[in-house]
Amino acid sequence: MATTSSRPLNSTALPHDIEWRLPRHPRSVGRARTLLREQARLWKVPEDVAETAVLLLSELMTNAYRHAKAPAGREIWARCVETDDRLRLTVMDASDTLPALREPTPDDESGRGLPLIAALADDWGAEPRPCGIGKTVWCELRTAPR
Repeated sequence: MATTSSRPLNSTALPHDIEWRLPRHPRSVGRARTLLREQARLWKVPEDVAETAVLLLSELMTNAYRHAKAPAGREIWARCVETDDRLRLTVMDASDTLPALREPTPDDESGRGLPLIAALADDWGAEPRPCGIGKTVWCELRTAPR
């Protein structure tokens, strides 16, 4: 399911906003990448920013799929908001456990997603969802030169 707002012809009508609700399944990670890549193209997000955003969304979705121990049937919600100078990616899941940034060792088989997000995003964070169920993890990328 996708919801979106469209921009009227005048350029001051920002932001763009779209949300996808996907099953908690490994295939949803690839689906989210495809959906964001197409949306970024439609919004004319600079290609380098779009590719970084796709990578970061993939990491957020992977974390939500793998680590959010939630009952069967729960969805992962992915949201993308474009303003005049930023792209904000948000992933919500039904787990209350907030992610913790750590430094993986060379022998670790996982644990590199959050360090990658911290390195590539202009800002990122995580907080409990206001409804009391689950969490929200987000990151932002600057789309305009400083």
